[in-house]
Amino acid sequence: MSIEKVKTYMKKFGYENKIIEFDMSSATVELAAKALDVEPGRIAKTLSFKKDDSCILIVCAGDVRVDNKKYKTFFGCKAKMLTPEEALNFTGHAVGGVCPFAIDNKNVSVYTDISLKKYNTVFPACGSSNSAIELTCDELFTLSCSKSWIDVCN
Repeated sequence: MSIEKVKTYMKKFGYENKIIEFDMSSATVELAAKALDVEPGRIAKTLSFKKDDSCILIVCAGDVRVDNKKYKTFFGCKAKMLTPEEALNFTGHAVGGVCPFAIDNKNVSVYTDISLKKYNTVFPACGSSNSAIELTCDELFTLSCSKSWIDVCN
């Protein structure tokens, strides 16, 4: 199970007890915000895109969208989201629980969007459609092994 993989990963850093599991779904930004009683922007959604034979994960604020022009300028290609099957194959996490943690695939690159920086803490998923963890932006950046902070959302 994907959440178990994330728990094992987080244990290496002493964060396994910070993972929250809900009795309700948190598979969308709206559902996660409701489950946590926070504004949607504090949900750190992980979007998955295809680039050649690899995957780009962008972790961004829940209330923003990827700007296609900014994306193309930064990555040099058109933004093409992965299918649910491709997302699972690349990340090991099913849609609704896709997160930037515990990813063993070397063809996956994680980037963190600056849209998150307006919040002291944010809540990314933890590999299931009913989980989250509260992290500072710096913790998220480090724990996700993010390559860089980027500005591709509006």
